[in-house]
Amino acid sequence: MIIGRLTGTIAAMGLDHVLIDVNGVGYVCQAGTRLLARVHAGETAVLHVETKVSEAAIALYAFGTDEERAWFVRLQDVHGVAGKAAMAILDALTPAELMDAIALGDAKVLERAKGVGKKLAERIVLDLSGKAPPMGRFGRFDAASAAGMATAPAAAATTGPRSEAISALVNLGYTQGDAARAVAAAASTTDDKEVGPLVKAALKELSR
Repeated sequence: MIIGRLTGTIAAMGLDHVLIDVNGVGYVCQAGTRLLARVHAGETAVLHVETKVSEAAIALYAFGTDEERAWFVRLQDVHGVAGKAAMAILDALTPAELMDAIALGDAKVLERAKGVGKKLAERIVLDLSGKAPPMGRFGRFDAASAAGMATAPAAAATTGPRSEAISALVNLGYTQGDAARAVAAAASTTDDKEVGPLVKAALKELSR
């Protein structure tokens, strides 16, 4: 059985895990500091879960949004990135910051993550550069990702508008890599995060 999402009461918290009570059943999930900062014991929460099955055990990794979970999976497509390293990267960077770092080839940013050195950071950027951002479990990110968690910040960091802007540029004939770099550059120079203005600013970047 693959567990994809759990809704219940946070019964207890540890340094790297949470115990969530779902109708009387307690699930222990590995969790990063970003999630641990959002949830509180006794409160109701929605956890997006990635299930890892091995001969030794079944491990559950919990995230505040399905986007974070999707990036957790995508990062492990890179040789040398296991669950611990992927979790550390998502502790250090939001999905938006991670996507920008990859698009701009800024491996140095990934070195903020605990245990991620220069070579591994460069490999991640090289392997994921030019690839479309990961999709949600069912092809899109669940709108309840942020809304379902009472303690999550409003409009938790997502790459929704950026992903849509990249898709629009790709539809215009630009490559995935060029579109991603242009949108990342545009997002860093404008306060407007709506899709239309992002596309307009990105087109200016591409015309330079």
